[in-house]
Amino acid sequence: MKLLEGIRVLDLTNVLSGPFSTLHLALCGAEVIKVENPIGGDLARKLGNVPEYNQKLLGTSFLAQNANKKSMTLNLKSDEAKDIFRELVKTADVVVENFRPGVMDRLGLGYEALAKLNPRIIYCAISGFGQEGPDSLKPAYDQIIQGLSGVMAVNGDERLNPLRAGFPICDTVGGLNAAFAIMAALYYREHTGEGQMIDVALLDSIMPLMGWIAANLLIGGKEPVLMGNDNFTAAPSGTFATQDGYINIAANKQEQWHAVADILEVPELKIDPRFEERDNRKKNRKELTPLLEIKLKLKPTEYWVEVFNKNSVPAGAILNLPDALSAEQVKYRETLQTVEKKGIGELKLFNLTAKFSKTPGKLETPPPDLSQHTNEILSEIGLSKEKIEQLKMHGVI
Repeated sequence: MKLLEGIRVLDLTNVLSGPFSTLHLALCGAEVIKVENPIGGDLARKLGNVPEYNQKLLGTSFLAQNANKKSMTLNLKSDEAKDIFRELVKTADVVVENFRPGVMDRLGLGYEALAKLNPRIIYCAISGFGQEGPDSLKPAYDQIIQGLSGVMAVNGDERLNPLRAGFPICDTVGGLNAAFAIMAALYYREHTGEGQMIDVALLDSIMPLMGWIAANLLIGGKEPVLMGNDNFTAAPSGTFATQDGYINIAANKQEQWHAVADILEVPELKIDPRFEERDNRKKNRKELTPLLEIKLKLKPTEYWVEVFNKNSVPAGAILNLPDALSAEQVKYRETLQTVEKKGIGELKLFNLTAKFSKTPGKLETPPPDLSQHTNEILSEIGLSKEKIEQLKMHGVI
C-alpha cells in the first residue's frame, strides 16, 4: 500500500509553489490530476533553458516537479467545463490552487461552493500574501516575497546586500508548507469525516525559517548583522580559504574549537583572551579567521575535510552543482531517480527524500504531456467518446 493510496487530488496550480506541493503528494502515492488550461497549460511548460523542450510544452521547469501526475485540460471559463470540474470534485479528496484570492469564487468554484458538493473536500489555496489582509490582492513572485520577508536583507555581507537566495526559496517552502498542511488536514478528516479550507501564504511560510535570527531581534533586541558565509551562532564557523579553494568548518562546540586549534597547530589561540570563550570568538572573528587561514592555506581542501571530520569537527568542501548532484551519499540515498520520457529520453528527477520504512515514495511515471489523460478521466465520470469530441470542438477541453 502507498502512503496516500486512494487519495485523489485536483491540482489547478501553476509554475512552482503549487506544483511542488502536489509533487510531494504524488510521490507519496496520491492520484494527482493536473487540471490545466487547454491553451498552453501550466506556464512552467514553457520555462527552461532548452528551447526545444519549451516548444514541446515540456520545459525543464515543468519536468522538475510534475512526475507521477496526470494531465487533463478544462477551460474553466466555460460552463460545461465548470460542470465537469464539479463532477470531479465529488470524486476527489483534495483541491489545490494558487490563483490570486477571489478568482475561484468568481468562477463559482471556491471552497464554500465545492464543500456543498463534497463536505469531505480539503481545499488548499496558495497565494503570496494569503486570502485576506491589506496586501492579499497584490501580485507576488518569489523574489518579491524574498524582499518583503526580510530574507534578502539578512543575506550577503557589507559588500553585497541585499542579496536573494540562489533558488526560489519562498515558492518551494510555500509548497512544502502546503503539502504538510494537506497531510495534516487528511489526518483530521480521517478522525472526524470533515474537510476544510487551508490558506497558505508564501510570506507566512518563509518567515519562520528565520526563527533564530528573528528571536535575536524579538527577544534579544538585536538586529541581524551581515555576516556573509559566517555562522552568527559560533566561531570559527563559516567558510575559510585553503590551498586550492575553500572549506566550510562548523566548530560550534567548545571542544570542536579546541580540536581546530590543535589540528592547525595553534594551541596558543585556545587561551588567547580574544578567542577563549564562544562569545569573545564571535566578537573577534575577523581577527581569528586570518590566523586560521595561514595554516589552512598550506594544504588542499580535501586533506582538511578528512582530518577535521576524523576529529569530530564538522567540515565539508563547497561543491559546484554537478559535483553535489553526483556525490556518493546522494547516490546512496537515491535522492535522484531516472525515468524515461518519450521524445526526450532519460530524465533525472528528485525522488521523495523522506524515507518511509513501510510506505516508501517512488518516482513511477514521467511528467505528463498536456492533456495526456483528459479522455481517460472524462470517460471515468461517464462521458462518451462523442461527447468528448464535442467538448474538444468547442474549446472546453
